[in-house]
Amino acid sequence: MRRSRRAAALTGVVAAMLAITPVWVAQAQQPSTSAAAQPDDVFPKPPDPGAPAGFAAATKDMPYEQKQNCIVPGNNGLTVEPRPWGQMVLQFEKAWRFATGKKQKVAVIDTGVNPHPRLKGRLEGGGDYVQDGRNGTEDCNGHGTLVAGIIAADNDDSTEGFKGVAPDAKILAFRQTDPFWKAKDARTGQERSAGRLDTLAQAIRRAADDPEVTVINISETICGPVGSLADQTTLRGTVRYAVKTKNKVIVVAAGNTSEGDESSSCKQNNSPGRANVVASPAFFDDDVLTVGAVTFEGERANFSIGGPWVDIAGPGTRITSLDPGKGATKLANRMLDNSGKPTEIQGTSFAAPYVAGVAALVRERYPNLSAYQVMSRLQQTAQHPAGKGGRDFYLGYGMVDPIAALTAVLPEEAGVTPVPPVRDTMPLNPPLEKDWTPIVVALAGAGGGLGLLLLTLFIVHTVQRDKKGEEESALRPLH
Repeated sequence: MRRSRRAAALTGVVAAMLAITPVWVAQAQQPSTSAAAQPDDVFPKPPDPGAPAGFAAATKDMPYEQKQNCIVPGNNGLTVEPRPWGQMVLQFEKAWRFATGKKQKVAVIDTGVNPHPRLKGRLEGGGDYVQDGRNGTEDCNGHGTLVAGIIAADNDDSTEGFKGVAPDAKILAFRQTDPFWKAKDARTGQERSAGRLDTLAQAIRRAADDPEVTVINISETICGPVGSLADQTTLRGTVRYAVKTKNKVIVVAAGNTSEGDESSSCKQNNSPGRANVVASPAFFDDDVLTVGAVTFEGERANFSIGGPWVDIAGPGTRITSLDPGKGATKLANRMLDNSGKPTEIQGTSFAAPYVAGVAALVRERYPNLSAYQVMSRLQQTAQHPAGKGGRDFYLGYGMVDPIAALTAVLPEEAGVTPVPPVRDTMPLNPPLEKDWTPIVVALAGAGGGLGLLLLTLFIVHTVQRDKKGEEESALRPLH
C-alpha cells in the first residue's frame, strides 16, 4: 500500500543551490565511455600538496551582508513519497543489520545545518565563516540541511519511511558558504557570495582535528576552465593532512554543468579525451572520493561533470530529504524555481552524501581500516559499469553498494576482522508443565489426522502446479 505525506517546495532553494554547485540545467547527454579506455593526459593534474591551513577559530573572512531572504518551511501541500527511490535501490534496511553509523561523526562543510527533529541530539556546530558569533547550526540557504538529512536523518515516525544512510551518526555542521550572503570584492569591485578557498581549507582543518570525526562531506565545487583555477596548494595540503595524517575519509561532489547560465563557470561538461572544465576539490583524486550522479532511470545524470578523477556514483535525482527551513519538522522533495514553479531536487551535491553515509557505515563495521582503505573498499564493491576496467568517465566505478561494502571479503584486507552484525534477542517464557491428556487424545485420532494432512498437501500441490506464473510480485520504485 502506498502512503504519502505532504510537504512544501522550498522557497529560495533553487538560487542557492545553483550558486553552490552550479546549475542543474540539462545538457545533451554524452555517450557513457569507460575512462580506462580513453587518454586522460589532456586533463590537468592537481597541484602538489602545500602546507595545510593552520588551526584557527572560525570567523568570517569578509563583511558579508544578507541579500536574499532565508528559505522557510514548506506549506504548499506537495506529495512526498515515504521512501525515496535511492533508499530502496541501495537497500539501507538490509545494510543496517551490519552498521547504522554508531560512534561515527560526519562533518558537513556546506551552508550550515538547521536543527530538525530527525537530527535531535546528534547535531553539533563546527564553525561559521559567514557570520561571527555563530557555530554552523544555522542554514539560511537550506543546502547543507538537505545534505545532512541524506547522511543521518532518523525516523521516529513509523508512518514515514525516509531515513538517512547512517541514522545513528552524528553531524558536525560548518557554515562555510552561503549564496544568500554577499560582500564586495575589493579587487574587482563586484559582489560575490560567501565562500572562498581559504575558508574551505580552514573548515577542513577544523574537521580533521576533531578526534570523533571519521568522514567529511563537501558538496560544493570550485569550477573553472582548464588552467584558470587559483593556487590551491594550501587546500590540497589540508586535504592530504586530513586523510593521511588524521585518517578522515573525504567525500566530494563531482560538480554540475550549467549550460545557459552566464554567471556560472561550469558551462560545459568534459568528455573522454577532451578537458573543458576542472572541478575542485573533486580532481584531488588521490585523497578524495569524487561522486557522480545517477538518475532514477539508472543512467548517468547529464548534469554530472565527468573526468578521470570521478570515483563512484550515488542517486542524484528525485531527492527527498529533511525540509531545511528553520523550524521545519517534515520532509521535502521539491524546490521553487525563480518563477515559483516546483521542481525536483537534484545534483551531485546530493549524490555525495549517499556515499558519505555508506562510508560512515563502513567505518563502524571496519574500525581498523585506514581512510584510504575505506575509499578503496567503496570503489571495489560498487556496481561496476560495463566497459574496460569496469570504470566509467562520468560514474567512476559505478553506483555505491552499501551491502557489498559492508560484507565483501577483499584479499588485500587479509587479517581485518569486521565488527559482528547486530543481532536482536527475544526473551523466552519458561516451559509449561507437561499435560499428557491432549497427547492421548491426539494419538487416538492420528490415523484420520494423517489422512487429512495428506489430502491437504495433495490439494495444495495440485493448485500450485496449475498456476502457471499468473502473478507478478516485482517491487517497483514508488513514483
